[in-house]
Amino acid sequence: MDIALFSPSSLFADADACSSDEEATGTHQRYMERRHQFPGMELLIREFSFHKLNANLLWPGTFAFAEWLIQHQSWIEGRHCIELGSGTGALAIFLRKLLQLDITTSDYNDPEIEENIAHNCTMNGITPILPHIKHSWGDTFPTTEPDWDLVIASDILLYVKQYTNLITTLSFLLKSFKSKDENTLALMEEETTVGLPRPAFLMSWRRRIGKEDESLFFTGCENAGLDVQHLGSRVYCIKPRKTTLEGGTSGHAKSFH
Repeated sequence: MDIALFSPSSLFADADACSSDEEATGTHQRYMERRHQFPGMELLIREFSFHKLNANLLWPGTFAFAEWLIQHQSWIEGRHCIELGSGTGALAIFLRKLLQLDITTSDYNDPEIEENIAHNCTMNGITPILPHIKHSWGDTFPTTEPDWDLVIASDILLYVKQYTNLITTLSFLLKSFKSKDENTLALMEEETTVGLPRPAFLMSWRRRIGKEDESLFFTGCENAGLDVQHLGSRVYCIKPRKTTLEGGTSGHAKSFH
């Protein structure tokens, strides 16, 4: 796994912490608790001082994505959702508290990440804690028949060498989608011109990387049979490409440049 050449902790001042660092039991991992302002609420989030996979801090894009999601609240209400790269779990906790969204967190197979998300759920009054799936992109997904009609993620394109693995996981979640809800199946049969398709991957990308690297991910999605659409504000919708009756494919939604 590639490691970032910089520490995301440089994005935040230590003065923002509402408690001093404390050692995690049985490890050298250190934590700090910070209060973060989300639309309409404040969350207390415990963050790692450092994590090798950058699952430690809240990235600025998380807050921009939260704002966008609230502006498009009707698009996500009632959806069965999973978040990739949940990190601290803050975005999922926010969506559960504000919208009562049915959401599952997921991240790299690391017990520290899972435990910290559970801790943050408890601190912010989420009981029972959110369901969590440990999954490393590209590996066999723990669920053979995924039934999430919405996949979300924020700022997960940092590791260019992981794009292929990420696309493998996305392709599985979107192409193998099987809804267990009759209402969802009925909605999928309707032709709609607004809102999000079912299933769909909704991604916010605010971290700046080279245009060539960025396009590698979107081109990889297209090559894997996924259509990409830029919805504005650097939010992208990725969905399975529809096939025609003749066995061909519908036009690509290449509006991501």
